[in-house]
Amino acid sequence: MQCVNLIGKAAKVEAANRWNPVQLSIVQTILVKSTDAAVIAAVSAALSEADGYQLIYCEDGRTATRWMDEVLVNLFLHDCGDGAEVDESALIHSRLAHTSCARIVVFDPARTPQGFELANRTAAFVFLFKPLDPAQLGVIVKRALEQAELARRHRILSRELKLSLDEDIFQTSADGSVQGGYLQFERLVFASARMADLAAEAQMAARTNMPVLIQGDTGTGKELLARAIHFNSGRRKSPMLVQNCGGIAENMLHSELFGHVQGAFPGAISDRLGLFRAADGGTVFLDEVSEISPQFQVALLRFLQEGEVKPLGSDTMLYSNVRIIAASNKSIEKMVEQGTFRRDLYYRLRGFQLNVPSLADRPEDIPVLTRFFVEKYAGVLGRRVLGVTTDALKHLEAYPFPGNVRELETEVQRMVAVAEQGGYIALRHLSDKISSTPINVAGTAGFVPMGDSLKDMVESLERAIVVQALDRSHWNQSKVANDLGLSRVGLANKIKRYGITRGRRG
Repeated sequence: MQCVNLIGKAAKVEAANRWNPVQLSIVQTILVKSTDAAVIAAVSAALSEADGYQLIYCEDGRTATRWMDEVLVNLFLHDCGDGAEVDESALIHSRLAHTSCARIVVFDPARTPQGFELANRTAAFVFLFKPLDPAQLGVIVKRALEQAELARRHRILSRELKLSLDEDIFQTSADGSVQGGYLQFERLVFASARMADLAAEAQMAARTNMPVLIQGDTGTGKELLARAIHFNSGRRKSPMLVQNCGGIAENMLHSELFGHVQGAFPGAISDRLGLFRAADGGTVFLDEVSEISPQFQVALLRFLQEGEVKPLGSDTMLYSNVRIIAASNKSIEKMVEQGTFRRDLYYRLRGFQLNVPSLADRPEDIPVLTRFFVEKYAGVLGRRVLGVTTDALKHLEAYPFPGNVRELETEVQRMVAVAEQGGYIALRHLSDKISSTPINVAGTAGFVPMGDSLKDMVESLERAIVVQALDRSHWNQSKVANDLGLSRVGLANKIKRYGITRGRRG
């Protein structure tokens, strides 16, 4: 019977991996670090967008590392170059922080000993000699990507089967402590339907040049979503530049975005291009756009309408073609109603409006995010962690995470650091605030209404919903009232009416 259960679980995990519409709709991304024109020409000849590849070229390890941290790179081709010193930082970073990324090392035959040692030390899939043969490279890249995908699925299945074998500690329900399949949109990882819909809408936005307004609580991944949109757009070969609009003086923000000329203000000792002109043809991401002053809102509206850039201290009107992606952790629509944000600017910014849900509103993403961060930081910290126990995972799911995904990532990083080598993350490894979070064991799943009359049964269901919402939000009554469409007084009346107390279940 045990073997049947394991086979069934493995089949379920494999099915979860096959159902991945977001991931399969994105081409394989190849990052090439090289300054050799012959290498670049061979790569361009062997791999094309028509074959399902998306190529990124860079010239140094620092830029390669930045690309790997910003987008989902499936394969990294590293040219050792012709210099005496080899910059191996990007290869090492790929092995530690991006374990699912395949690596290919390219070097001159005269440097075989050093190249072989580097390829071995960084666990490269294969090493190739110059000059590259395009036909050979095409086959090797395809096999490397296939091998990386098989390795990823093997890790998932191995962890699932190990957890299933330890019934006493890990299996208290039909669901394992780690879920097998997950979806990914560049660096955004999720399993919930809400995030899948958001990623699909973001992909639609990426295919246009319209402005995008992203709203969501702090730490939900708004900048990651903006970078994913940029990289999947026709502007991906041009830069994406970022400016945080919060806590910065109006003149300084104007200078950062529109630029200035020498002598425009005290300290302006030279001309400054400004992000709008520096990112011409690309994207500018404006974070905390809700914080800009009414005067600057006028200048931003003018730029969105006409593309006009007038540097501080200059009489010359210049033009730039950039796409604006703006983000805010406040509701711009409410600010418009209150008269603190221009209505016409709001309509200009929201060509596409994407609302990123908080982690408390999508607890089904917590298990897959936890696994993703465990794998990430186990590699970064050089730790071997087998998984997360069911008890620990339940407390993570019950905690409201006011800091959202950013707070969860920090928590997982700490847990990986303190966990025993070769062991599991258990309840004792959680921080006190999470381990002390009460677990909602009731919920409404499989709920059987109580009472003899329809009125009594409806009231028993309403009580269960209120209890579940309070536990999920850690008794943040303002949030619960908003989620349930009640006033705070109305929620307080229901709590009093049904005799609900904190920590009580049923």
